[in-house]
Amino acid sequence: MAVVKALDKIKDSDFCLHFPWPPSSPKTTCQVVDIQCNHASVFVAGRYNKYSRTLPQTPWVIDGERKMESSVEELITEQLMAVFKVDSFNFSSSGREDVDVRTLGRGRPFTIELLNPHRVQFTEQDMKDLQQKINNSDKIKVRDLQIVSRDAVAHMKEGEEEKTKCYSALIWTEKSIRKEDLEFLNDMKELKIIQKTPLRVLHRRPLAARCRIIHTMKAEYVDEHHFRLYLKTQAGTYIKEFAHGDFGRTVPNIGSMMKTTADILELDVESVDVDWPPALED
Repeated sequence: MAVVKALDKIKDSDFCLHFPWPPSSPKTTCQVVDIQCNHASVFVAGRYNKYSRTLPQTPWVIDGERKMESSVEELITEQLMAVFKVDSFNFSSSGREDVDVRTLGRGRPFTIELLNPHRVQFTEQDMKDLQQKINNSDKIKVRDLQIVSRDAVAHMKEGEEEKTKCYSALIWTEKSIRKEDLEFLNDMKELKIIQKTPLRVLHRRPLAARCRIIHTMKAEYVDEHHFRLYLKTQAGTYIKEFAHGDFGRTVPNIGSMMKTTADILELDVESVDVDWPPALED
């Protein structure tokens, strides 16, 4: 794309100075040195659920050392690579969850670009059988597995930050709480928060302050130091930081609004509101 953009800016007269048109006739004949045949990429899409709190989305390698034995990406693609007979792949999804976060509900949309596949003809039943093989794992489950076009993949990323996501979180508070202390959270609608890039991801994300919206909240009392919070938020909201405040880098936050120290013990993604890929019959 960089070459295409550069060519758009060059005048025809300048181009012809360096590359005469029509080109001069060659003086020698071509000699075939090598021929390679590559098949166009095949794109597979679906939605995945993650039930483990010790499974990263992608391989977790720090300073060359592997931290977890597997990942969502590997559990899905090891079956695809064998069946499609591919050289390599590119995995992408509609957002990502932390290693200790489960993804429930209808799951998170994902797409995999399979590079240079040697087999490309698959029936609907073939894809269902492949989905069943992936689902032999007790850590993840996949649904709506299907072959899609390259253009269709763009739907997953379209207006990504305008999408909404729903979560449930188990919150701990330092001070004792009563049911009445939580009622104000239920009344909050379209709460605007400012989040600086969290300290835990600052090594791989640029420093910025982002406005995010908490559309709705519903709090359920558990005991004097715990409650469960259900949230519907703008995509891209850092939920853990909204709970504990990240040393004042997310304002307001649950701790500041409740005038106590708060932290998050468990987090689940309940839904990712992206209407793609198309749902298939089970």
